[in-house]
Amino acid sequence: MSEQQPRRRKAKAKLPDESERHREEESATADGGGGDAAAAAAAGPASAGPSKRHRANRQKVPEAPVYEKENWLIHLHYVHKDFHKCKELIDKMLDYSHGVCEYALYVKALILRQEGDIHESLRLFQSATLLNPQNVANLKQVGRSLYLLGKHVDAIKAYESALTMSPDDWEIHHNLGVCWVYMGDNDQAVECFKRANGIQKHDVTYTQLGRVYALRDDVEGAVHTYKEALAHSPENSEFLTTLGLLHMHARNTQNAFDCLGNSLTYNPKDPKTILAAGSIIQDCGDYDVALLKYRVAAVGTPESAHLWNNVGMCLFGQQKLVAAIACLKRAAYLAPFEWIVYYNLGLVHLTSEQYASSFHYFSAAINLRPEYAPAYMLLAITLTRLDDHDNAAAAYEKALQLDQDMACLLNYAVALFNRGERKQAAKKLLVCEQLLNRACQEDEGSVDPALVQTHAKLRVLLKKELAKLAARLAKEKAKVKVDARSLPSSTL
Repeated sequence: MSEQQPRRRKAKAKLPDESERHREEESATADGGGGDAAAAAAAGPASAGPSKRHRANRQKVPEAPVYEKENWLIHLHYVHKDFHKCKELIDKMLDYSHGVCEYALYVKALILRQEGDIHESLRLFQSATLLNPQNVANLKQVGRSLYLLGKHVDAIKAYESALTMSPDDWEIHHNLGVCWVYMGDNDQAVECFKRANGIQKHDVTYTQLGRVYALRDDVEGAVHTYKEALAHSPENSEFLTTLGLLHMHARNTQNAFDCLGNSLTYNPKDPKTILAAGSIIQDCGDYDVALLKYRVAAVGTPESAHLWNNVGMCLFGQQKLVAAIACLKRAAYLAPFEWIVYYNLGLVHLTSEQYASSFHYFSAAINLRPEYAPAYMLLAITLTRLDDHDNAAAAYEKALQLDQDMACLLNYAVALFNRGERKQAAKKLLVCEQLLNRACQEDEGSVDPALVQTHAKLRVLLKKELAKLAARLAKEKAKVKVDARSLPSSTL
């Protein structure tokens, strides 16, 4: 029994697995083939050690924190314009990352700038730049925020720093050009816009370049720019409208009307284009068609001062003076600092013989546009009707000082003739006659027939004075020639 008992224990003992069996064989070999008791004693601790090491190897190594793991969700909320959830998620990520998540800072700065908090947006963009100085997108947004704050010098420095990292980025050159425009350096702005278009052409760059040429009063450069822009975007109605307005400014009516017509084919309800086309039709005297155009434009822009001004002048052309005054007063209400509206109001009141009101509106127009000579001429006519001849003469002199205009000279001569100052009237009429003859030689069709008729009538009335004045001027010229001949000849 004593011999079977250990056998029974051996039969109940747990069989070792393959790894433990190999270890036991290796330990037995190392001990030189010891007895069973020594092998069992050695097998106990040996089998426990490797199992602990195996469990230790299976434990996971702690992962490093990933601060960018929610960037996709931040981007998704931002694209969907769900700014509230986006900001909540950004704040969580910034708390988790202790403020070093670059993309979260970038998107939060974009949201704050759209909400109007530009200073805080600038601070966040600068923080993102410190985290990743090699990211040119951060520097571009820093420059944009500085530009919106009016710090154009600092914005230029930021864009120039970004340009060192990305010299072929058209957007940087474009934004630099915009900053230079606000700095007043139009030449530098033109160079930046041309470089931007040289890298990659965009409509917005062409628009800014055309505006710079317009600021420089370079109509030809602006026309060339918009023609090049139309070659790039032939269906851009804004380019066609602007080109038409430039042709109107250059008094090239036919080309202007063609451009505006093409623009209306792509955008038939554009109020700006309709207003410009109606203005050309109005200048041609077709007031009914122009009013139809303005009716369409009024649906889109019922509060446009220029629209009501043009409607008022169409009604004035149809001799509907009361309706014209009502429309012009509405325009003055919508644009109280628009000088042309007050000028037109003065003209309509002058035609309706309301001279006190006419004086009031012409004075307002002159205060807003003191260099416009026709306003002084019409003010002088109003003062003449109010029997204020001295101030009328001063207004005529101021108008002639600004511009030697035939109409102003003729009206001044008529006023002097009516006051009995025939000699002074003859002098003004003679100067007017010289300008009239010169204008008829250049382009006879451009001279107003009413002006020619008034000149002819006044010339008949001042025939004697004109003859005396012409004889005196001839004597003075002859005397000058004689004095020139009496001068001693120069000797070498």
